[in-house]
Amino acid sequence: MRYGYWTPVFGGWLRNVADEGMEASWDYTKRLTQRAEQIGYDLTLIAELNLNDIKGVEQPALDAWSTAAALAAVTETIELMVAVRPNFHHPALFAKAAANIDRIAGGRLALNVVSSWWADEAKQYGLQFDEHDDRYARTAEWLTVVDGLWTEERFSFAGQFYRTENAICAPKPAKRPTVYAGGESEKAKTLIAAQCDAYVMHGDPVDAIAPKIADMAARRQAAGGAPMHYGMAAYAIVRDSEAEAQRELERITTVTDLPAGYANFDQWLSGTQLERDLKIQEYSVSNRGLRPHLVGTPEQLRQRIADYEGVGLDLLLLQMSPQAEEMERFAAQVIGTA
Repeated sequence: MRYGYWTPVFGGWLRNVADEGMEASWDYTKRLTQRAEQIGYDLTLIAELNLNDIKGVEQPALDAWSTAAALAAVTETIELMVAVRPNFHHPALFAKAAANIDRIAGGRLALNVVSSWWADEAKQYGLQFDEHDDRYARTAEWLTVVDGLWTEERFSFAGQFYRTENAICAPKPAKRPTVYAGGESEKAKTLIAAQCDAYVMHGDPVDAIAPKIADMAARRQAAGGAPMHYGMAAYAIVRDSEAEAQRELERITTVTDLPAGYANFDQWLSGTQLERDLKIQEYSVSNRGLRPHLVGTPEQLRQRIADYEGVGLDLLLLQMSPQAEEMERFAAQVIGTA
């Protein structure tokens, strides 16, 4: 299993805990990432939203790509998986900038391609927001252009959304960045099986993740691609006793008043094609992070992680709070003895 964590670009992950002691700042992010390398984390996922989806839109949110470029220069081993939304980035210009960041990082850049879901954000920034199927059609073209510029000396393309004429990208990436993507609609799965390298999923129990991996592996084989990697989001709580872990779980999931971020969560629920409804309790943690139930003692977490490995999962994308302290605990008690 590879262990990744979400960079806290929103100043935390708990929608109903106002201050988690992890400010949305460059200083905190730099120190956290440098320490993560030292204690065994393989990857960090840097989310891309211009508005704060967790704490409310008025609160600070770090820009993903300038943060990634800065981290590339001050880290040595950690993979930087940076979210990118095609409707926010022209593919040819993006390919050039991302190649440069990958050079700075020495080949450690990866993409998490997200076909957008937040219509109000796009409207605020004056950007195109397509209907669901058109978003994936745009993403397919976008990936074609980016990959073409990374792999060919000159690249021309004429599509519905994008055009290039003998475009040059030099220098190219130190190595072709891994392309991760997630989605549960038929359009999303078809695109990912054909054009991406790894499939990332919202949190779910093992018996729900196993058929998802099997389905994507079959789609990938039919598309003629190399075997994919599989990642999953999860929120982790590790304590010396199960009772302590359950008390922490109760603390973070007790919702009294719905805070500022709820409106954005409600819009997300109505704007995506999830395979089953989210329960209101899951509002407290994003990306269905509580469903894997990585909550308990080190021994319990190691067993659950082994169960996921057994069905083909090879990357955990973890959220914790407060992040620096909880990542230290998880590294010492779970990663260090795995």
